[in-house]
Amino acid sequence: MDKLILKPGREESLLRYHPWVFSGAIAQVQGNPAEGDLVSVCAADGRLLACGHYQIGSIAVRILSFDEDPTQADFWFKMLSRAYQLREACGLATSASTNCYRLVHGEGDGLPGLIVDYYDGVCVLQAHSVGMFRAKMAIADALRELYGERLKAVYDKSSGTAPFKAGLDLVDGYLWQAPGFVAQEQVVRENGNQFLVNWCEGQKTGFFLDQRENRAAVGRLSAGRRVLNLFCYTGGFSIYALAGGAVHVDSVDSSQRAMDMVDRNVALNGFSAEQHTSYCTDAIDFVKNVPDGAYDLIIVDPPAFAKHRGALKNALRAYQRLNASAIAKVAPGGFVFTFSCSQVVDKEAFALAVFSAAAQVHRSVRILDRLNQPADHSVNIFHPEGEYLKGLLLYVE
Repeated sequence: MDKLILKPGREESLLRYHPWVFSGAIAQVQGNPAEGDLVSVCAADGRLLACGHYQIGSIAVRILSFDEDPTQADFWFKMLSRAYQLREACGLATSASTNCYRLVHGEGDGLPGLIVDYYDGVCVLQAHSVGMFRAKMAIADALRELYGERLKAVYDKSSGTAPFKAGLDLVDGYLWQAPGFVAQEQVVRENGNQFLVNWCEGQKTGFFLDQRENRAAVGRLSAGRRVLNLFCYTGGFSIYALAGGAVHVDSVDSSQRAMDMVDRNVALNGFSAEQHTSYCTDAIDFVKNVPDGAYDLIIVDPPAFAKHRGALKNALRAYQRLNASAIAKVAPGGFVFTFSCSQVVDKEAFALAVFSAAAQVHRSVRILDRLNQPADHSVNIFHPEGEYLKGLLLYVE
C-alpha cells in the first residue's frame, strides 16, 4: 500500500475522525498510487492515522478506516453488516409496511463514495469515486452474503456519479441477478403506500427515499385540502396526500416519463382520475400562474439549485423567488412544505431565503417544523457535510 505523509499539524482533522484528506495537507507521496488505489495516511512523524481510496482532486483521500484493514477479505461484509444493523435498529430492515430503504449512505456509514439503496430485494449501487467503482464486484458479493436468499439482484448505476476517467467502463448494468430475475422495475411499499420504482431509467437510484418521513407529514395534514405537488417526480408526496384524504391533488413535473409514472402510481394505490391531475410542464411557471388561494397545501421540492459553492448566490435567489410564489398563492390557513437538497446551502441560508420570500409577498408566516433527512440517511457526527436535506413546514395566514 502506497503512503501519503501529511504536513506537520495537518493531522488534526483525522484525529477528529473526519473522513477526507485534502490535497493541500499532503507533504509527500511515497509510491505511485493510481486513482482508486488504497493508500495509508501518516502524520509527519510517521504515525499511521488511517487508510482509504486515493483520488485526484481537492479531496485526495476518502478514508475507509481508522482501525480496520480494508484489504481483509471480510472488510466489505463487516461494513455492510454494520450499516444493516443500524437499519434494523431503526425498524426499517424488518418493517412490514416499508420494504425499501437506504442501506449505505456514504460517509454516514463509514463508506465515503458509496450509495446503496434497497428495493424489496434489489440493491442499487452508485459509486461516487473511482475506488468504490473498482470495488463494486466485491461489494456485490458482500451484499449477496448479507441478504442471502432475500436478494434478487444487484444493479450498478454509477455512470452518472463515478468520475469520468479513462479505463472506467461507465455502463450501468446488473452485477448479479438471481436465476430468472429480469425486471427493471417493481412495486415497493413505503409506510403502506405502493410505488413503482424503475432503477434503470429513473432519477438517482429510482426513488427519493430521503423524503419518506416528510411524505408522511404531508399525509397527516392533507385531509380535506386541495394539494399542489411541485417537482413531483413519480408522485411520492401526491400519493401520501391522497391517502391522507386530500380533496384533490395536482402534480407538476417537466418530465413526461415521471408524469407517466405518477399516473401509474395513482392507479396502483386505488385512486381515481377525478382525485388527481398530472401536469407535464415547468413547475416554476405553473405556480406563477396559479390563482390566489387555489390550494390549501403546497409542496416545493426542487432539484438541487446549487451543486457547488460558485452557484450558491444564484441558488438562494432561485429559492427566494420560488418560495415567494408558493407563499403568495397558498390559501389563508394553508401549509407550505419547502425543501432544499443542495448540500452547499446550509439550514440558516435556506431559512433566510424563505424569510425573504415571505417578507416579499407580505404574508404572515409561521415555522411549524424544521425538516430533514431520515435515519437511513444518517449523518456521521464527524462529517457534518453529510446533512444535505433541509426543509421547513410553514403555516401561512
